[in-house]
Amino acid sequence: MQSLDYFEPHFDAPDVASAASPDAELADAKQKREFNKLQKRLRREVGNAIIDYQMINEGDRVMVCLSGGKDSYTMLEILRNLQRNAPVNFSLVAVNLDQKQPGFPEHVLPAYLDKQGVEYHIVERDTYSVVKEKTPEGKTTCALCSRLRRGSLYGFAEEIGANKIALGHHREDILETLFLNMFFGGNLKAMPPKLLSDDGKNIVIRPLAYCKEADIAEFSRLMAFPIIPCNLCGSQPNMQRQVVKEMLAEWDKKFPGRLESMFKAVTNIAPSQLADRSLFDFAGLEAKQAELLAGRIQAFNVS
Repeated sequence: MQSLDYFEPHFDAPDVASAASPDAELADAKQKREFNKLQKRLRREVGNAIIDYQMINEGDRVMVCLSGGKDSYTMLEILRNLQRNAPVNFSLVAVNLDQKQPGFPEHVLPAYLDKQGVEYHIVERDTYSVVKEKTPEGKTTCALCSRLRRGSLYGFAEEIGANKIALGHHREDILETLFLNMFFGGNLKAMPPKLLSDDGKNIVIRPLAYCKEADIAEFSRLMAFPIIPCNLCGSQPNMQRQVVKEMLAEWDKKFPGRLESMFKAVTNIAPSQLADRSLFDFAGLEAKQAELLAGRIQAFNVS
């Protein structure tokens, strides 16, 4: 296990207006302390996820998928900060997929990334028209939009020589996907922190896998990221993910610690206690029983 010392935060809190009174000075100091605690927690959680799943190694070129939402902004900021003190050398390149959604503010991300001095690419693909054409009236656009976006990003990663693709999914995203698959897909799967694509060409990582959405939202607010809403999705009343999100939020409010326990369960699976015949040899239990009993008898007869 590598040392976690380099996950200690060192970047400054957002600028706060000069204090005009002792009370304002106290409030300013408290805000800075809270910000430092928050960024330290996010850094540690991202660092732990990277180490636990060996997400980033020496010489990796990581393509950070930047949508303009709170999650991807936070992921990029934390990865940039870790990069400066990490025990391995790796490079980051931010990539935004411009899906040609009506009203998309094309200037926002380039202006932000130029100011930050981040290497980046804006990839233009008119997936919006395809999604609108192919999605039946009343159906949600997320599934098709995700597939098209994923295909475009996977292909571009190969073009720029990126061997890792970082996505901004957090803990709640993983749990929501788990329940959506159980409720509507009839399978027990979520989003793994690290994934090899079906064609074997790309490794996808999710550095925010251990992070709470509420912490990311607060960090994003304090950092004043220029958030870009997803106009393609808009308000879709049939979005089951939103229903599951609200269910989890209600559980978290009523039963503190439940989401932590649920996420721990995702990382602590006992195949013999489920019913998947491909993961556990149920048919071979009799043979195993006979082997164990024979061993016990032999041990008992030894004198």
